[in-house]
Amino acid sequence: MSNLLIPIIQDKIIQNPQKQITFADYMELALYHPKYGYYAANTGKIGAQGDFMTSPHLGADFGEMLAVQFIEIWEILGYPTPFHLVEMGAGQGLIAADVIKYLYRHNRDCFAATEYLIIEQSPAMRQLQQQQFSKLSSGGANLRWVTWEEIAADSITGCFFSNELIDAFPVHQIQVSGGKLQEIYITTSDKIPESPEASPFQEITGELSTPKITDYFQLIDIDITSKPYPDGYRTEVNLAALDWVRQVTHRLNQGYVLTIDYGYPAHRYYTPTRSQGTLQCYHQHRYHDNPYILVGEQDITAHVDFTALERQGESCGLEKLGFTQQAMFLMALGLGDRIAALSTTPGMDLGTMINRRQVLHEAIDPRGLGGFGVLVQGKGLSEDQKGKGLQGLRIPPMR
Repeated sequence: MSNLLIPIIQDKIIQNPQKQITFADYMELALYHPKYGYYAANTGKIGAQGDFMTSPHLGADFGEMLAVQFIEIWEILGYPTPFHLVEMGAGQGLIAADVIKYLYRHNRDCFAATEYLIIEQSPAMRQLQQQQFSKLSSGGANLRWVTWEEIAADSITGCFFSNELIDAFPVHQIQVSGGKLQEIYITTSDKIPESPEASPFQEITGELSTPKITDYFQLIDIDITSKPYPDGYRTEVNLAALDWVRQVTHRLNQGYVLTIDYGYPAHRYYTPTRSQGTLQCYHQHRYHDNPYILVGEQDITAHVDFTALERQGESCGLEKLGFTQQAMFLMALGLGDRIAALSTTPGMDLGTMINRRQVLHEAIDPRGLGGFGVLVQGKGLSEDQKGKGLQGLRIPPMR
């Protein structure tokens, strides 16, 4: 697949007057080109047999715990009809299926009130989801796919949510040189590499492509051009995440924004010792830091700066309601009870119980998925509604 995408990226570079593109433009094409990008051409390469695992691949429990939280949100908002659940970047659709099935089985009123909307950038992923969800729709689920443009301003009452979405947004790559911010650009030769390990792309540095990068560091109150940051310090800036927060806030009338992803607050993200940033590439469950090979065949990600999401949210009208780790969030929603109940589940043999316990523990392992951040923001909530808090943000009981 890389040989098909490489000349497209090369042409984009050659057509540019400066014969270069930003890393964000490169990453956008590598991941999201409608035909040959990673998320277009590799819809089946997520999960145990693919390039990386996400929480929903461990079983239905992750989606079901989210459904528990969504039911409480519906109640806090006063049982609205319609109640909007807007999933952004639904991947293979596992969360949607698990949430809808749980609502149907455990709270038929909430199920009937729910409009489940999916915003999916990848046409291939959207087609895969629609094929899988034909039975759900015929079973009474109010499920549809929408674009951002199809959602009117202040029209959503409910919850916008995402799982491992922001980390795949295209990022600008920045380097400190002589006490100044410089941007990393991509240039190319006109040759097609002879092997997957070779690449026609090279990096150069130049002036920032936009003043928004400087504004970003002012937003999070970090100055990487000062001591003790070393010369040559390299990192990422996710301007697309700021645009995303603005889009979500503009369309949310009353409710919540729930963001689950791996990342750090700004002071940990931009620590002087993290001198090469957080960019990683995933291929067949191995990761490395070379985004210029296996073009279109590997995932490219960067950690999320949660401080930027919080500050941008505040400037747009979102209020931070809480931040926790995925392990604490799932335990507070009842995953601990599920783990404890395994030993008394009728008819479950020992081997099945051990395997099931291991799977559930993976979702709360602080060294892995359990260490993901969970950011909850709100808009249009009364003081009484905010005072009730969300179950997922409460301290789970000790066992």
